[in-house]
Amino acid sequence: MSKPKPVKLTYFALLADQAGVPEEILLTQAETCAQLYQELQAKYGFALPLSHIRVAVNDAWVSLTHPLQPNDHVVFIPPVAGG
Repeated sequence: MSKPKPVKLTYFALLADQAGVPEEILLTQAETCAQLYQELQAKYGFALPLSHIRVAVNDAWVSLTHPLQPNDHVVFIPPVAGG
Protein backbone atom coordinates (compact mmCIF):
# COMPACT_ATOMS: atom_id res chain seq x y z
CA MET A 1 0.00 0.00 0.00
CA SER A 2 1.25 3.48 -0.79
CA LYS A 3 2.12 6.21 1.66
CA PRO A 4 -0.84 8.52 2.44
CA LYS A 5 -0.84 11.70 0.36
CA PRO A 6 -2.83 14.91 0.74
CA VAL A 7 -5.27 15.80 -2.02
CA LYS A 8 -7.61 18.78 -2.23
CA LEU A 9 -11.16 17.81 -3.11
CA THR A 10 -13.92 20.00 -4.48
CA TYR A 11 -17.50 18.75 -4.60
CA PHE A 12 -20.47 20.04 -6.59
CA ALA A 13 -24.23 19.59 -6.39
CA LEU A 14 -25.37 16.26 -4.93
CA LEU A 15 -21.82 15.28 -3.92
CA ALA A 16 -21.36 18.50 -1.92
CA ASP A 17 -24.70 17.88 -0.21
CA GLN A 18 -23.76 14.30 0.68
CA ALA A 19 -20.24 15.22 1.85
CA GLY A 20 -21.58 18.14 3.86
CA VAL A 21 -18.74 20.40 2.66
CA PRO A 22 -17.91 22.04 -0.68
CA GLU A 23 -14.22 21.18 -0.39
CA GLU A 24 -11.69 19.55 1.89
CA ILE A 25 -8.14 18.28 2.13
CA LEU A 26 -7.96 14.54 2.61
CA LEU A 27 -5.11 12.16 3.31
CA THR A 28 -5.58 9.14 1.06
CA GLN A 29 -3.76 5.99 0.06
CA ALA A 30 -5.80 5.79 -3.18
CA GLU A 31 -3.64 5.32 -6.26
CA THR A 32 -6.22 6.45 -8.84
CA CYS A 33 -9.21 8.76 -9.08
CA ALA A 34 -11.53 5.72 -9.14
CA GLN A 35 -10.05 4.38 -5.90
CA LEU A 36 -10.42 7.82 -4.32
CA TYR A 37 -14.08 8.05 -5.34
CA GLN A 38 -14.70 4.57 -3.88
CA GLU A 39 -13.05 5.69 -0.64
CA LEU A 40 -15.34 8.74 -0.56
CA GLN A 41 -18.39 6.57 -1.29
CA ALA A 42 -17.58 4.53 1.81
CA LYS A 43 -16.94 7.66 3.90
CA TYR A 44 -19.93 9.77 2.81
CA GLY A 45 -22.33 7.26 1.28
CA PHE A 46 -22.21 8.84 -2.19
CA ALA A 47 -25.17 7.36 -4.03
CA LEU A 48 -23.94 7.94 -7.59
CA PRO A 49 -22.12 5.02 -9.18
CA LEU A 50 -18.61 5.61 -10.43
CA SER A 51 -19.81 5.22 -14.02
CA HIS A 52 -21.85 8.46 -13.67
CA ILE A 53 -18.96 10.62 -12.43
CA ARG A 54 -16.56 12.83 -14.40
CA VAL A 55 -13.28 13.88 -12.83
CA ALA A 56 -10.81 16.71 -13.28
CA VAL A 57 -7.35 16.86 -11.73
CA ASN A 58 -5.49 20.17 -11.59
CA ASP A 59 -8.03 21.80 -13.94
CA ALA A 60 -7.80 19.12 -16.67
CA TRP A 61 -10.31 16.39 -17.50
CA VAL A 62 -8.80 12.97 -16.80
CA SER A 63 -9.91 9.35 -16.80
CA LEU A 64 -10.91 7.59 -13.61
CA THR A 65 -7.71 5.52 -13.90
CA HIS A 66 -5.57 8.69 -13.69
CA PRO A 67 -2.85 8.24 -11.03
CA LEU A 68 -2.99 10.58 -8.05
CA GLN A 69 -0.02 12.64 -6.89
CA PRO A 70 0.46 14.46 -3.57
CA ASN A 71 -1.33 17.83 -3.49
CA ASP A 72 -3.45 17.16 -6.59
CA HIS A 73 -6.68 19.18 -6.79
CA VAL A 74 -9.42 16.67 -7.61
CA VAL A 75 -12.94 17.65 -8.66
CA PHE A 76 -15.63 14.99 -8.95
CA ILE A 77 -18.52 16.18 -11.13
CA PRO A 78 -21.92 14.50 -11.00
CA PRO A 79 -24.34 14.53 -13.94
CA VAL A 80 -25.88 17.95 -14.45
CA ALA A 81 -29.54 18.37 -15.32
CA GLY A 82 -30.56 21.51 -17.13
CA GLY A 83 -33.87 23.14 -17.53
